[in-house]
Amino acid sequence: MQRIFKERDRLLRKSARMAGLASSATALACMLVPGGLGPDALLGCIALVLLTGLCQYLLGRTGGIRWAVLTVACGIGMILLIGLRSHPGVSLNVVEESVIAVVAAGATSCVAQVLVVSMSRLAVLGACLGCTLAAVIGVTVSAGGSPIPLALTICGWFGAAVGGWWVSQSVPRVMQRIAAIGRAHRAERHASELEAERRQDARLLHDTVLATLTLLAHSGVGVSPAALRQQAGDDARLLRQLRLGGLPMPRSSGVYTLEPVTDFTLGNTLESVRQRFGRMGLDVDWHGSGQVLLPSAVLDSFLLALGECLENVRRHSGVKRADVTITDDDTTVRAMVTDAGVGFDLGGVGSERLGFAESVVARLRDVGGNARLFSSPGSGTTVVLEVPK
Repeated sequence: MQRIFKERDRLLRKSARMAGLASSATALACMLVPGGLGPDALLGCIALVLLTGLCQYLLGRTGGIRWAVLTVACGIGMILLIGLRSHPGVSLNVVEESVIAVVAAGATSCVAQVLVVSMSRLAVLGACLGCTLAAVIGVTVSAGGSPIPLALTICGWFGAAVGGWWVSQSVPRVMQRIAAIGRAHRAERHASELEAERRQDARLLHDTVLATLTLLAHSGVGVSPAALRQQAGDDARLLRQLRLGGLPMPRSSGVYTLEPVTDFTLGNTLESVRQRFGRMGLDVDWHGSGQVLLPSAVLDSFLLALGECLENVRRHSGVKRADVTITDDDTTVRAMVTDAGVGFDLGGVGSERLGFAESVVARLRDVGGNARLFSSPGSGTTVVLEVPK
C-alpha cells in the first residue's frame, strides 16, 4: 500500500509541475506584449514569474508544502504588482487582465493538485485559495477591472483541485486491481504447475509401478522371472527414494534415476532400450541413424515415448518382434515403430485410456515434438515419433 501512495504522489507532483510551468510560460509571453505592462511592473513581474517557475520545478521534485506556499506567494506578488501600478482612475488593460488571469487561474492553482491528499494539506489549500481570491478581488475592484479574471481563477482552482482529487482516488484503486490481477496470475500459474506435476506423476506410475503390476496380474506371461524380479526391484528402490524426498529423473521407459542424465547421444542409449525389451521377450530390430545428438530434456522424452510404444507392442500386438527405424534431417529426429500384430480400430479407443495420450503424445508435445498413430484390425500398428533437434 505504501508503494501505491508513492506512485500516486509522484504522478500528482509531475502533473502539478507541468501545468504550473506551462502557465508560467504563458504568463511570461503575455507580459512581453509591447505596451501591456509598465517598465517597473514588467521587470518585477518577470523576476517573480521566473522565481515562480523555479518553485514549481522544486514542487514537482519534492512535493513540499513550502514550495507550494512560495508558488502562491509569487503569484500573489505579481497580481499586486500589476494592480498597484501608479495609474489611478485607469482600468486594467487587456494584457494586464490576461496576466492576472493566467497567474491566478494557472500558475498558482497548480499547487491544488498536491494539496488534496490529506487533511493538513487541505487546510493549506484553503488558505492559498483564499489569499489568491482576495488578491484578485482587491486588484480588479480597485482598478475597475472586469470580473473575468476572478471567474477564471475560481474555475482554475476548482479544476485543479478536482483533477488532483480524482487522481488521488483513482491511482490506489488501479494499483489494487493490478495487484489482484497479479495474484490471479500467480494462482493460475501455481495451478498449472500442480497440473503438470500431477501428469508427470501419472506418467511415472504408468511407466513403472503400473507396468510391473500388469505383468504380475498376468502372471508374468512372456517375461522371464529374473527380468520380472529386476523390474520389481527397480520400482521398489524408486518408491523408497521418493518417500525420502528424492525427485525422479526419467532415464528410459520404465527406468528412473535420481541422478542427472549426462548422456546426450541417442545412439548410446538405444542399446539399453533394446536390451531391456529383449530381456522381456520382445526382439527389436533397429534401422537407420546410429548416432544422433539431442538436448537432454528432448532425449529423455523421446526415449520414454519410444519405450512406451515398444511396451504397447509387447503387451497388445500378439507378436514377439518390432521394427524401429531412426531417421533425422536438419531440424527433426524421427522414430517409426512398426509391428505386424493384430492391430486395432483407432475409433474404438475410449477417452479414459490415457496411456498413449499421456506417456507418448503429451510427453513429446511438452518438448515441441509430435506423435502419429496408424493401425487397423489385422494390419498391425505403426507409430511415428518426431522431436526437434
